[in-house]
Amino acid sequence: MSYILLIIAVILGVTLVFILKPSKKFIQLLLAFSGAYLLSVTILHLLPEVYIEGNDYKNIGIYILIGIILQSVLESFSKGAEHGHVHVHTNDKRFPTLLFVSLCIHAFSEGLPIHNAGDNLLWAIVVHKIPIAIVLTTFLLHTKYAKKIVFTFLLFFGLMSPLGMLVGDKILFFKTYTSEITALIIGVFLHISTIILFESSENHKFNVQKFTAILIGILLTIFTL
Repeated sequence: MSYILLIIAVILGVTLVFILKPSKKFIQLLLAFSGAYLLSVTILHLLPEVYIEGNDYKNIGIYILIGIILQSVLESFSKGAEHGHVHVHTNDKRFPTLLFVSLCIHAFSEGLPIHNAGDNLLWAIVVHKIPIAIVLTTFLLHTKYAKKIVFTFLLFFGLMSPLGMLVGDKILFFKTYTSEITALIIGVFLHISTIILFESSENHKFNVQKFTAILIGILLTIFTL
């Protein structure tokens, strides 16, 4: 069921692009909610557990910092698509290879700790994948490729998180170093979620809608833990 939910999240994001053609404002609010939910799950659920399970507190912290750095590197290629920076150039029909590869790596890595972390992380990633799927679909539809090819790439992207979850559950290496890998992914989540939440609003004004979306994400996490 977990694998199916991860795929459904991508399908939902793709469907929204074709049916509703979501606005930038809608994507930002969805990202704010998903970022708040992801950050809350990371702080309230993943962090305590990884420090309890890990034997070396210092090393756990180092892996978290490495995760933050790795995500920074990935974002230099994805141009911030993980947190909704959609910059579509209508004159540029080239396939966004670096963006696609970096998002696939991100999707694969976030699936690795799901089996060990449980349903809270699963739902956080499901919610997080919807706006990412919207962003990726938008990019791919502006390339020179036929829709059949675009859907093939989207299918490949949709399978990345389930594949990461399968690898994390079945491969001995990932099972042996569960705490270290989880700490690494915590760093990735911290980087993404904090950027989503703390990026300056337009004209540095207080955004009631964004604040409400963030608050709902946090409260939902608290009451469902």
